[in-house]
Amino acid sequence: MAFTGWPSEAIDFFIGLEADNSKAYWTEHRARYEEAVRGPLEELAAAVEAEFGPLHPFRPYRDVRFSKDRSPYKTAAGAVTEGEGGEAYYVQVSSSGLMVASGQYQMANDQLERFRAAVDDPDSGGAVEAIAAALEAAGYTLGAMGELKTAPRGYARDHPRVGLLRRKGLMAYRSFDPAPWMSTPAALDRVVDTWRGTGELNRWLSAHVGPSRLAPPEGERW
Repeated sequence: MAFTGWPSEAIDFFIGLEADNSKAYWTEHRARYEEAVRGPLEELAAAVEAEFGPLHPFRPYRDVRFSKDRSPYKTAAGAVTEGEGGEAYYVQVSSSGLMVASGQYQMANDQLERFRAAVDDPDSGGAVEAIAAALEAAGYTLGAMGELKTAPRGYARDHPRVGLLRRKGLMAYRSFDPAPWMSTPAALDRVVDTWRGTGELNRWLSAHVGPSRLAPPEGERW
């Protein structure tokens, strides 16, 4: 089936799950999850694969082995695909609406080393600084898995691009509140347009950082 957006029941499902994150709620509303959340994600995957590659939905279950929060289910449904340059394309639906992102959210150690060297360089660093500023001006928010409180070791605390150096990744995202268009084919346009809008950032990341050459860690890197 063609992707036609997420019905309003998807938002309702996550509102209910946030109020009652239990196996009983999940079991009672599993059919709604499959039809209103998971099904549209799979239809979206088919719609974007030719341009962005296979989109892989994440499991709905939380890993609670090392968490004080024992709630068993994620309160958002996400899916991700990775480009040849190591950049990820991510989409997430929740009670807050839709979030669409791209970039390198959590860099491996070898990627982080290359990233910092490129940011430090006046030419490549100045280029990514300009790209980041243009994305923010266009309504994107920059993010990363985490960031240092100060400059990384070996870099001056008053470095002209210390804000970028402190990041442990670099991605750009846009968030959309729940709206009627989410239940229409226009949702595909929002996702694709947001991903395409990060093209210059991803080309910079591909040229200066690239994919990790290390063995992938356990768990989800996005």
